[in-house]
Amino acid sequence: GMDDLDGGPKRGAPWKRMSKEELENQYSPSRWVVRLGAEEALRTYSQIGNEATKRAQATGRNLLDVPYGDGEGEKLDIYFPEAVSEALPFLMFFHGGYWQSGSKDSSAFMVSPLTAQGVAVVIVAYDIAPKGTLDQMVDQVTQSIVFVQKQYPGNQGIYLCGHSAGAHLAAMMLLANWTEHGVTPNLKGFFLVSGIYDLEPVMHTSENASLLTTLEVAQRNSPQWHLQTAPTQPVDPACRILVTVGQHDSPEFHRQSRELYQTLRRGGWKASFEELHDVDHFEILWNLTQKDYVLTQIILKTIFQES
Repeated sequence: GMDDLDGGPKRGAPWKRMSKEELENQYSPSRWVVRLGAEEALRTYSQIGNEATKRAQATGRNLLDVPYGDGEGEKLDIYFPEAVSEALPFLMFFHGGYWQSGSKDSSAFMVSPLTAQGVAVVIVAYDIAPKGTLDQMVDQVTQSIVFVQKQYPGNQGIYLCGHSAGAHLAAMMLLANWTEHGVTPNLKGFFLVSGIYDLEPVMHTSENASLLTTLEVAQRNSPQWHLQTAPTQPVDPACRILVTVGQHDSPEFHRQSRELYQTLRRGGWKASFEELHDVDHFEILWNLTQKDYVLTQIILKTIFQES
């Protein structure tokens, strides 16, 4: 049964046996960085994101602050390759920051290497807490995808990429009910980078006490919980899902990624798992500024179907 595969989640999750301090530690990614101090890692991460975004905006092949909804925070930036055509693949990126920090304006890490190869990149803003609730954020991400599909119906595939809290939001799209939005987006792939997919343990950390007020909110917004309790069939069985984590991410981040991957495989999704060598929670994303970085290459090969 479900509970005996790879010592699955039914055996009692290891986080339930952790002290408050240990749990706090496991869910504080900056405490696990290896090359820099925590503060310095976060500073470098924003700096690289800011610089990459300035460079991407300077090319002029972009549409900035495009509204995808009526809310003030419901905006996205679209970066185009030189040869603009209707039939482009689109990669949509959702930033991390524990649902309470981060911005599209410092998150264009992968724009330059992807647009150079003919991929349009969309960086999406959503209302972070305390302004936005998790339910709202999930709804905004859904709306942003519907907007891109309606705006570019001839697209060659929409690929969702999220980092950390953004990977959680992207993974929630595996469960989206598109019929109620009147359009089924041409989703071809998911790149889930160092994410959290079961929010229950996060309820017990100081960071997120205000965000995850009840177990019901945590479960409703946990893709892992939904996929386990009511397995969802893939709308498109060919849609690829890459679950990836950095070697220097915390053991809990590793466990969360591995369990999501195993659950997806059991549910018939075309999922693969990749632990990226010698990178931490922040480097795994900031290295996407480099075209020869392993994750950049995996993304391009997936989009252009070269296995």
